[in-house]
Formats: sequence, structure tokens, C-alpha cells
Amino acid sequence: MAFRVRPGLVGMAMELFTQLFGDLLAFVYHCFDRIVIYGYLSGLSRPEQVVHFFRQIVGVPAVNKEILSQRTADYQVWVEAFARNHRLPIEWAEKGVRKEDHVLPWQRRMARKGAYGVYFIFKSMEQGATFRVTVPKYASKDPNYRILAHQRSRFTHYYFYLRDETLGPMVMRVASFFPFRTTYYLNGHSFIEQELKRAQIGFRKSDNAFLAVDDVAALQAAADKLSPEIIRKRLDYWTLILGPKFSAKERKQLNLSRFYAIAQIEY
Repeated sequence: MAFRVRPGLVGMAMELFTQLFGDLLAFVYHCFDRIVIYGYLSGLSRPEQVVHFFRQIVGVPAVNKEILSQRTADYQVWVEAFARNHRLPIEWAEKGVRKEDHVLPWQRRMARKGAYGVYFIFKSMEQGATFRVTVPKYASKDPNYRILAHQRSRFTHYYFYLRDETLGPMVMRVASFFPFRTTYYLNGHSFIEQELKRAQIGFRKSDNAFLAVDDVAALQAAADKLSPEIIRKRLDYWTLILGPKFSAKERKQLNLSRFYAIAQIEY
């Protein structure tokens, strides 16, 4: 048996309910939780783009494995120097050790200081996207012609654990081989926490759950504020700071901006 209730009666019932039990109502917020984003170099994602980059911009007649490997070596040297200059721990990830638990003391230390930036770097041998270079089976008119194709292989990836002033704690993973794909791990609750701290609004938080807040409207406003524009701006910043380096000439002649794709998002 179905019942039909007039809208006016529903409104009256809700108003009466609010009057009777308003003091007992609990505020419920919503937000994005864990977010995983992939970053791709717009100008170096396809084999023909890589060939054009090395031959026309860098001035290398033939693209080979050694040329690609040199870029990897240059970036690895830069990462080691970055860690050394900033006195950052840089370690190989051990099997069976949860990275987030291992770096927690360094994260808490930075939070106590109220500082922002990188606080730990992990190195890990993982499968990643790269390119395979082969010499054509039959000779062509161009003796420097090479065939580049996508492949997956194992090489070093860097995990930069950092504390961002807008997004809070996050992780940026950088593949050390062409095309230098990046992965970003962030959390919407961390963004809300930063917003509340900036506004000097008191709150109580357990892991990713807000248990109490002095201003529920501010909490809701912070949850609604997170946007693609805010995320992109911070990802672009850290990619420029921590990603592979390109010369001024290379940046001028090639589109080295990144486009982003959501790999995972929890709500």
C-alpha cells in the first residue's frame, strides 16, 4: 500500500522536528578523501615527440638508449644533490615496510615546526612507462633514423614526501626515465585542516575524520572550496621544483606543461 504526503505537511513536520530536536542534531560534512592523480608531459608523451625533441631542439642526430639514459642519470644526480643540500633523508624502500609509517616521525617534526616542503625521499625500483629504441631492420635514406616505441620496464622512482601550505601532507612520485611520468597522492581532509588552521578555527581531528569543530559553517565552506584549479596550481609548483630539469631553450621551444588525469578518488 502506498501513501502520498503533501509537500506542505513534510515542511511542517521538518520544522516541528527541528524545534523539538534541533539541539541534538549533529552536523555532517562531506569532502573528497584520498586522491591519486597522474601527470603527463604534454610535449614528450609520444615517440615522435621525443624524436623531435632530441633531434630538432637538443641537436642530437640519432636517438639511442645512451641519450635517454643520460637524462635519467642527470636527474638522479640532481635528486641526490637536492637531498644533500637540504639535509633530507633519502633511502631505498625496504620490502614489507609501509612507507607512510616510516616517514611519520619526520612529518610530525615538520608539523611541530610549522614548516613546509620536502621532509623525506624514498627510492624504489618499480615498473614504469618508458621508450624502447631500435635500429630499423632495413636501412633507410636517413642513417640516423631510429624506431621508438612504448614499453614498460623496471627503473628508479622517487617518492617525495612533503608538506604543502595549501594541500597539507602529500606525496609526489617521479619516474626517473623518459617520459618522466609523475603521480601525486593527496587528501581532501588535509586541505580542510589547512583551511581551518589558516582561519584560526579550533577543531578536533582523528586521522582523516573531523570529530569536532568550533564553526561548522567554516568546515563546510572549506570542504566545498577544494577545486581542480587549486590542486593544479600546487601540482604545477611542486613538479617545477622537484621534477626533471630542462634548459631555458628546451622550455621555450617545447610545451613542457603537464596534463593531469585522476587515477583514484574517494568521496
